[in-house]
Amino acid sequence: MFSLLYGSGLRITECLRLRIKDIDYFRGSITVRDGKGAKDRVTIFSPSLYESTRDIISNALALQERDNQESIGPSIPGVLAKKYPSACRQPAWMYLFPSSSISRHPVTGVLCRHHLHDSVPRKALKKAVTVVKLTNKRIPCHTFRHSFATELLRNGRDIRTVQELLVHSDVSTTQIYTHVLGQHFAGLTSPLDAIA
Repeated sequence: MFSLLYGSGLRITECLRLRIKDIDYFRGSITVRDGKGAKDRVTIFSPSLYESTRDIISNALALQERDNQESIGPSIPGVLAKKYPSACRQPAWMYLFPSSSISRHPVTGVLCRHHLHDSVPRKALKKAVTVVKLTNKRIPCHTFRHSFATELLRNGRDIRTVQELLVHSDVSTTQIYTHVLGQHFAGLTSPLDAIA
């Protein structure tokens, strides 16, 4: 999960709400649906995560199969659940990170399985930070998204591309990461340095 946050620049809630249909191995992309500001976006998906994500999907599908035997499936948005009543049986709709328990859908009242609650990864990260003794600094899940942007800029990626991946409506928000680097030019060097 944390590798997805760092490798794709996801927010924790975006990561938790990923469904199998949102992963595109062929294009190396992840579709984030209804992110912050109710915006959809496409971001990069690291090939180094293909194998581990396939394992996660395999486990999620096994859980969905057991749930379906009891007429339970992943939660589906209310309108879509009415339009496509069998969607909860389709693998595409299963969450990558399903909850360990069944609950009632807040709108429809139908028994279903939601995604993991955001407290689960937050607690896991807090524990990991404590174990490695990084207690002098607060490290929330959002740190991975910041690191994603900072590293792209440090490696000379175009600020507009980074802005698009993060879905910042204004480039000035993305420019904050250039200040974190201590440089206003996203780590670029003078062409003179290349021939010296």
